[in-house]
Amino acid sequence: MDPSATRGLLLRSHTGVAYRFDPGALCLELLTTGGPGAFRRYEVLHTPADLAAWADRSRLTPTPALEISGAEVADARRLRDALFRTAIARTRGEPPAPGDLDTVNEAAARPALAPAIGPDGERSWAGPADGTGLLATVARDAVELLTGPFAHRIRMCAADDCYLVYVDTSRPGRRRWCSMEHCGNRHKVRTLRARRSEEG
Repeated sequence: MDPSATRGLLLRSHTGVAYRFDPGALCLELLTTGGPGAFRRYEVLHTPADLAAWADRSRLTPTPALEISGAEVADARRLRDALFRTAIARTRGEPPAPGDLDTVNEAAARPALAPAIGPDGERSWAGPADGTGLLATVARDAVELLTGPFAHRIRMCAADDCYLVYVDTSRPGRRRWCSMEHCGNRHKVRTLRARRSEEG
């Protein structure tokens, strides 16, 4: 987890409104690509190009040049679903399923992307990068998050119809919304309308 990387993802609501969502960790960014069960309808990881496009939008900078196989896309979906269930269990104060932890740990045990310093002094990546290395990097980020000082601050957006998961890295630890410009703003509008109807 890189706390200094706060780029965030550009998402679109079901009404088409664009907003920025910063979940606070690379592993939680992967959860925006779909999920298990009812979240399968939001699936966007179908091809190697889809996983590469997610990496390009993620907080990994610079984006590594990736060679991804179809099997690695299936591995990405499996890891993402395990992370999703594990994160949700954490928000509820429940223990994660052992099988999900096995999935995360198996991915984390593989060789991760290796950062390097380029000739220009800028950050780059050493050697060839594949989907397995990408997933190992994501899984190691998850291990760091889930065993680190912010593990108790993994939360789900407080909006009734939003299931985005984030880690609250704010100093006071009172973040409630996936994004103030989206769900936070919708809450303000609803509160204002309710107040006006009470006054009227």
